Amino acid sequence: MTMIQALRGTRDILPDETPLWQWVESTARNLLFRAAYREIRPPLFEQTSLFERGIGEATDVVGKEMYTFEDRGGRSVTLRPEITAGLVRAVNENKLTAQGSVLRLWHVGPAFRYERPQAGRQRQFHQLDVELLGSNDPRADAEVIAIATNLLQTLGLTSLTMDLNSVGNGKDRQRYRDALVAFFTPHKADLDADSQTRLDKNPLRILDSKDEKTQAIAKEAPSLLDYLSDDSQRHFDKVQQYLTDLGIGYQVNPRLVRGLDYYTHTAFEIQSADLGAQATVCGGGRYDGLIAQLGGPETPAIGWAIGLERLTLLLKQLATNPTTPMDVYVVSRGEAAEGDALKMAQALRKAGLAVEMDLSGSAFGKQFKRADRSGAALCLILGDSEAAQKTVQLKWLNTGEQTELGQDALLDSIDELRQNIQAAR
Repeated sequence: MTMIQALRGTRDILPDETPLWQWVESTARNLLFRAAYREIRPPLFEQTSLFERGIGEATDVVGKEMYTFEDRGGRSVTLRPEITAGLVRAVNENKLTAQGSVLRLWHVGPAFRYERPQAGRQRQFHQLDVELLGSNDPRADAEVIAIATNLLQTLGLTSLTMDLNSVGNGKDRQRYRDALVAFFTPHKADLDADSQTRLDKNPLRILDSKDEKTQAIAKEAPSLLDYLSDDSQRHFDKVQQYLTDLGIGYQVNPRLVRGLDYYTHTAFEIQSADLGAQATVCGGGRYDGLIAQLGGPETPAIGWAIGLERLTLLLKQLATNPTTPMDVYVVSRGEAAEGDALKMAQALRKAGLAVEMDLSGSAFGKQFKRADRSGAALCLILGDSEAAQKTVQLKWLNTGEQTELGQDALLDSIDELRQNIQAAR
């Protein structure tokens, strides 16, 4: 019978990998708690119209990459290709914003895009998403960027750079769009096929083309920064000053436009030189019109997302390998001893210790080898003799020192046992 395998573009995150993922998530959770961000958990699928309206029908995400299907009720449903639109829908539907209030939210979970799988990029991928809603103050921009930088540095990343740009407001973008159409139209025949289509629908996306010939033409295109209004320029100047005051390095990249239509004003990407062609590990920006566009009140907002596949790939390259070793490994042989081992293991777990119990029933020698490989500090040994006398052998795996203790006495001295385990690490 043929073995069923995972679909292309998906992968199993195996037990040897999950400690790294858990460490990243717990580090982010603790940092965001200290910054007053609260977790939200929207669903994985939404009405297709949410993403068509929110992301933009002319984007590659909506046009080429969404997993869309009709459910049994005849509704068009889409697995979320990104998190922000669904989060905004949840905010609007549950009336989480109030006049003059600031809402700080975060979420971590999977999203789905039908694109070519490659290192650090899957069709089911995971994002950490952070959003600040309700403030158009440039300090909000600086805050979310500073949190992203702080998180990446806390995780041990050092070779990071940041591209920063302003895509202005809606009127700025329209003027720039007209300028791009006027510039690229005489070169249309020399553009790649996707860029020719984008010229009519979304000319800003031509600046993101990976086609070498199109890139060469785009280098001579007008700069978005020349089309900013005075208000947009003042906002951008203040964001840059705040980042400088915080000691956060950046470079202005007027070609950075990001891939989704809802961005306004600040756009940024943080890259790592260790990721090769897929250098971006965090990206985001302002989206002051999205909340109203999806039926809510006029509400400014800014946020970012970190791709966890890329981030964990980078951390592996840097030999970051957090482990969660067992405290105690329990070996036993003989019916009575095995029953005592089960009771003792569960009692130690209830007391807060991490305990693995050998279930093989094999010879003690084989069980001891597994105990050594487990990474536990202490091995508890129970055989027929210990079961008869209600004792247990304690073997410290780092030194090989072994002592005997009554089972009840061991359970009555768990605080001391915990201290000894910590000392043995």
